[in-house]
Amino acid sequence: MNQMKENPVISTTRLFPVLVAVLAAFLTATAQAAAPGITGGTGATATFNLTAQAAYITQPDGQMVYSWGYGCNGAPSGHLPAAIPGFLCTNMQIPGPTLIVTQGQTVTVNLSNGLPAPAGNTSILFPGFNVTTSCSATTAVGQPGLLTCEAAPNGTVSYTFTATTPGTRAYYSGTQGDLQVEMGLYGAIIVVPSLLPNTANVPSVCASGLPAQYPGNNATAQSFWNENDFRLAAAAYNHPEACYDREYLFQFSEMDPSIHSQVEAQVNSGATSLSVATEPYHPAYYMINGRSMPDDMDPNYAFQYPHQPYNGDPHMHPGEQVLLRIIGQGRWQHPFHEHGNHVRILARDGNLILTSDGTGLAGPALFTTTTTPGLAMDGIFYYTGRGLNWDMYGHTSSSNDQSAILSCTPDANGYNTSAPTAINYFEWCQDHYKPMEKAPFGDVGTGGPATLPDPNIFTNGPWYGGSPYLGPDATLRSTGCMASGALQSNAPNCGTTGVTPPSGTIANPPGSEAGFAFMWHSHNEREITTNNIFPGGMLMMMLVDSREFVINETN
Repeated sequence: MNQMKENPVISTTRLFPVLVAVLAAFLTATAQAAAPGITGGTGATATFNLTAQAAYITQPDGQMVYSWGYGCNGAPSGHLPAAIPGFLCTNMQIPGPTLIVTQGQTVTVNLSNGLPAPAGNTSILFPGFNVTTSCSATTAVGQPGLLTCEAAPNGTVSYTFTATTPGTRAYYSGTQGDLQVEMGLYGAIIVVPSLLPNTANVPSVCASGLPAQYPGNNATAQSFWNENDFRLAAAAYNHPEACYDREYLFQFSEMDPSIHSQVEAQVNSGATSLSVATEPYHPAYYMINGRSMPDDMDPNYAFQYPHQPYNGDPHMHPGEQVLLRIIGQGRWQHPFHEHGNHVRILARDGNLILTSDGTGLAGPALFTTTTTPGLAMDGIFYYTGRGLNWDMYGHTSSSNDQSAILSCTPDANGYNTSAPTAINYFEWCQDHYKPMEKAPFGDVGTGGPATLPDPNIFTNGPWYGGSPYLGPDATLRSTGCMASGALQSNAPNCGTTGVTPPSGTIANPPGSEAGFAFMWHSHNEREITTNNIFPGGMLMMMLVDSREFVINETN
């Protein structure tokens, strides 16, 4: 991958600050998204037993919305990542369980129709796979439908296909999609490559976690800091440029509560069939993985969301390759913008985008990953701090204690990758020692970054720590001095060696600053509200921390 243009970091004219320093305590309490799901077996076949049922899901405005969803019909064979505790697979969830299979497996999905009788038949489509099933006039094996074999009320149907190619894809109801998909009948399938780590056919660079264009050893860095590996595989595809270090699954959907209330009223009235107007369509809730902000930042499998088990809260270290699995599950497009960098698209609907000779990747670098309904895409996001034009680790060449200053030895690409155990691993060395401006006035020319308002009254309040530096020691490293590896702000002859904007708040003293938070959100302003109240909807944070902060994806 080539270096992609990183977005300007702070603008006083934007609706949101793009870059804020956040509390170490906040980050510690925040859950990570990962890509949790269920497995159907480890051999040549994988079997999933799902049921379609009704339940209520919650929204941040306090509403309980009557919905339908797929869930586990009995205990699944297993779940991944295995290290994530609190795993559950309810009888109904939105999105449906993420089905994790291996390329080449024969996959069977048995669907039971547990929806209220007035809902009629239901089904599942598996776009991108050649599905076989059997239909007849009896409910025992399914009934022919417009698009696929359907399960009648209290009936079952089975679908079988081979997971021929890796990648991320959607599954969703093929019966009256304008109603059943809206009600919540959708989910994701992740097919991991058959060439797993440490096999002869996977490039060795994938085992280290970084592609060939960025020589380094992220696996060593993670091991040194006692971080676990939560990847489903070493690469998203059987290609040396599809390596990644972390992965997150995001399913975007919207919801019109009037449709749900119509369905609920008719079911409760004892109607024998449903007559629900699905147009005009007026969504009031915009969701990522079935939750709206701020609920999407709570842990996976949190007890307060029994039917919305998946969160949306990505986290990374500078230089890591973060695989984003993105699916549009609703009726509308959603222009979702990942601040901090473009997203380099690897594939769409499980199909790698290759150069004309079939060897290199040719996917676009997207400013917004616009989620077309039914479309799935896999892309790589990364952040290094390149282009900030100041030393984000707080180093200063005038420090009285040079032993405290970390070195930065550029590799062929300009990054500090020769010392993977260092806090500033993957620092952009061209900015090493670059000071902050003495009188910052905004991101115009070299006069930034901006001085932001009092963080205690700012939009995100105490999340902002008042510092433009990365890591808990960075501000003190830049303004005080270090002695024998320990901070000695009041030691003799330390003095002040740098100038920074005001740092520290009542809730966030300078020594506890941890990292940067990039706001990821829909560029449709209506979609960052919950029932027209801001903030809400399709909004979350990408949290970037230096290496001393251990990212824990078990919650």
